[in-house]
Order: sequence, then structure tokens, then C-alpha cells
Amino acid sequence: MERKWWKEAVVYQIYPRSFKDSNGDGVGDLRGIIEKLDYLKELGVDVIWLSPVYKSPNDDNGYDISDYRDIMDEFGTMGDFDELLEGMHKRGLKLVMDLVVNHSSDEHQWFVESKKSKDNPYRDYYIWRKGKDGNPPNNWGSFFSGSVWQYDEATDEYFLHLFSKKQPDLNWENEKVRNEVYNMMKYWFDKGIDGFRMDVINLISKVPGLPDGEKGEQDLYGNGFPLFANGPRVHEFLQEMNREVLSKYDIMTVGEAPGVDPDTAKLYVNEDRDELNMLFQFELMDIDSGNGKWDLRPWKLTTFKNIMFKWYEALKDKGWNSLFLNNHDQPRMVSRFGNDKEYRLQSAKMLATFLHTWQGTPYVYQGEEIGMTNVQFDISEYKDIEIINMFKEKTAQGVEKEELMKSIYAKGRDNVRTPMQWNATENAGFTEGEPWLKVNPNYTDINVEQALEDRNSIFYYYQKLIKLRKENPIIVYGDINLLYKDDENIFSYIRRFEDERLLVILNFFEKEVQFKLPADVQFKEAELLIANYEVDTNNIDNFLLKPYEARVYLLH
Repeated sequence: MERKWWKEAVVYQIYPRSFKDSNGDGVGDLRGIIEKLDYLKELGVDVIWLSPVYKSPNDDNGYDISDYRDIMDEFGTMGDFDELLEGMHKRGLKLVMDLVVNHSSDEHQWFVESKKSKDNPYRDYYIWRKGKDGNPPNNWGSFFSGSVWQYDEATDEYFLHLFSKKQPDLNWENEKVRNEVYNMMKYWFDKGIDGFRMDVINLISKVPGLPDGEKGEQDLYGNGFPLFANGPRVHEFLQEMNREVLSKYDIMTVGEAPGVDPDTAKLYVNEDRDELNMLFQFELMDIDSGNGKWDLRPWKLTTFKNIMFKWYEALKDKGWNSLFLNNHDQPRMVSRFGNDKEYRLQSAKMLATFLHTWQGTPYVYQGEEIGMTNVQFDISEYKDIEIINMFKEKTAQGVEKEELMKSIYAKGRDNVRTPMQWNATENAGFTEGEPWLKVNPNYTDINVEQALEDRNSIFYYYQKLIKLRKENPIIVYGDINLLYKDDENIFSYIRRFEDERLLVILNFFEKEVQFKLPADVQFKEAELLIANYEVDTNNIDNFLLKPYEARVYLLH
């Protein structure tokens, strides 16, 4: 297996709108991030992934881009960006930008031109089709509810938008579009950025002819997903991108790829494929979903373990995994997989131990390192387009408000978009103005200032985990052997690298459980590297695991 800097790195994701506001307008900005670079350096992370900061009308919080070579007014100027990049590099931090090129904003100059007439030179930059018998061109449903087609009266045609109607899909079949994208990527790499996280990159190739998707009796729309995900030319496009751009720079790439299985993932990330370094896959993120994300189901630890081990096995030799338990689209991990009340501290540390001792590159989402939690707002206080559209559509179908709110509290994206909690002053020290989204009311107890004053805090535990990863190549590169494979409470595994062994023991729930080390695990001495409780003995053959307990040992 090749050693690479991006395999050894820990990535910290910043959602700029919610990180730190420097000018009192209630919206986080680039100068706010500059103010906090020393904090990130102290945590010990290596790479900062910045959610989109490009010019945008903000229909979908910056994932609708109107100018790929400019900065969003609310976030600052290109001068601020250059200063941020310089400040990061000075501190030994790398910067990964978000690349959003499945779609643009409808306010992008290309689309403004495209809409003007059928023979406009930019018409073919997007996907336009005639309707069928007064209906849209096909029956696909959008990720944000409703049809994927928007009718344009002026030219009597529809344009495709897999997301909001202000996010028209770019036509990757058009070579000019691809060259525009590659030139834009070079522009940022030449500025000195260190990589791209690529938004829904596996959706850029659609099945020719755009046929109808399968539709159940109860469904409002057909399922277009198999017809626009992992499409027929996606690998050709990514290999071209690698050839034209990525191979020319020492950078990292991670592709967001909803709906990939391990075999498909290999095609994107295996070293001999010349496409991407890593993927974000969402099989684990769907562990508590029934029919779609809003249909809540209980999850089992055996399923969790099977998913993680399956992905490890599939990519261990030639590919590489991305490790995350939350991000800007997924609810707070301590609320979802831990206990955000009486065992918040212990369960947040336990989950972090898992993330940072598995094979792959760990991604920390802002606030995770202090154990920030989900929120429960009134429906009128949410800002996320996905929540608002879903609530409207389901209410119209007669679903009870109480049931919908339960789903929103568990899975809504605004759970992770509430402002970063810096201290116990008003608005959690995020802004001196009115925050764009309400602050989580628990900020008086959960905040950075409090975490930095408490040596037992989640922050210092993360700092130690990150340091251990840098000091022990086994944590990065070691093979994984599962222990307790069928146990519904304990997640335990042994890592092996060269002549070293690392033992990880995690109690995933609040029930106390007995841990017995399998007899075939022989060792002379067990050296405790990290634990989330005081450990007073080195006896690891047989002991009682406390609620959400985590221990990591080097076996000699």
C-alpha cells in the first residue's frame, strides 16, 4: 500500500456560514475563520475542508454557484481568501475547497445566456428537453421534492435540476462545459489550494435519452436515481479530469458519491484507475433510514460493524476510505449514535475513538470536537430548503405534524448548521448581530471556551487521538481483524502493521458489558494509549466495560 500525506491527515470541515462572524451581520465569514486558525492548529488537524465560499444567491447555502472565480459577498473578498490561504499554509495547514459542478446556480452567466434562446451558444451547457403531451420530459423526482424539470415559457422547453430549481444541472456531455470546469480547477490550484471535495460527483453522467424511472403506486414521482447516478460516462469524465488537471498537482480529492456500493467505489478510487483518492459513501449514514432518510428506523451495532468492515475489505489494498459520522448534511453524531444527555462526554469520546482508530482518513465536522448536539426548533425557525420543502409536501399529503417534527429533529440538516459555540456569551460568541440561524440553546454549557479550560474535555481527547495517529503508523495503515463480530454492544478490533498490534475496545451503549479477550490474542504487556474513563489496571483479559467506554492498547 502506498503511503500518502492525505492518508495520514485528519481533515476538519468548516461550514463557513456558521463558523465565526467577524463583522456582526450574523453570517460567518472568511475573516472569522482567519481569527480561529490558531484554534484549529491547537486541535492538531492537518487539512481544512471549506464548504462553498463562491459567489452564490444562496438558495442552497452556497451549493448554487453563480461565479466559480469569485467569493460570496457575505463571506468577504478574494483578498480575504488569499489571506486565509496564506495563514493556513504558514501554520502547516492545507486547504481543500468544495467543487460543485454537477449543477450551477440559475444566476450563473452561462445559464442566463442558456435561457435566452434555443440557438444561444450556451444553450447546450445545460440539459434542455421538450415536454411530453403537456407534461415534463420524464417522471423523475428531485432530491428537494417535486419534479426535476422546470418549464421555461420563453423557449417552451424544460431544464433539468436534480436539486432545487435554482440549481440547473450542467451538461457534461458537452466538451466545452468540461473544459470550462477544468480551467476553473486549474485557476484554484494555481492559487495554491491543496485539493477538492467534489459535490455529488457521481451524478454528472446521465443515461442517454433520460428514460422514466420506476414508480410505485404510492409514489408521486419515478425513481431516476439508477439513471443519473454512476452513469455510463462518469469514469471517462473523471479520468479526463485527472489527466487534464489533477495529475499535475500534489493534491487530495474526495468525491461525494451517494448510492455507491463497494464494487462501484473501487472504480472511483483504486490507485490504478487514475480518478479520485477517496469517496464519501453513505451506506452507514442510511443505517437508520427506512423508505428514505425521513423514515426513521432503529439501527443495530452488528449492521454498523458489517458496513464498516465491508468497506474496509473492499478498499484496503488499492483504494482508501473516508471516515465520518456527521457533516453539513448529516445530524450531530453524539445525538445520533451516542447519548447527548447524561453520557454526552463519554459517548462523544467513544465515537471519536472509533473514527480515529479505523483505517481511512478521519473527517471532523466543526463543533464535533466539543460535542455539539442536535436541536429541536419550531418549524418556523428552520432555514434549510430540504426541511421546508419536505414539510410542505408531506403536510399536503396529510402526514401529521408531530411525526414530521420527530423526523426533522432526528435528521434535519439544520441540526449541524447551528452556529459554532465559542463561549457562553450571547449567541455563543458566534456573532454580535442576529445569527442567520438560531444558536443551540445549550451553548452556555457546551462551548469552546469551557472545553479549553477543562483538561477532561472532548476537545483534549480529540487532540490526543490526532496526536496518536501522527505518532503511530499502525493507526493509519494497520490491517483490521474484528473481534466480537456478532456482539450487539461491543465493537472491538485488532490492528496489525509490520510487527505491531493495536487493540481497540468500544462499548457502543450505556449498558455495562463484560469484555473477555479471546484466548488466541497473546501478548506480554498491554500499553494503554487512550481511554475515556480512568483505567486503574492493565488486566484486559476479562473486565466490565462502563457505559460508552473506550480503550486503546498497544500490545507488546
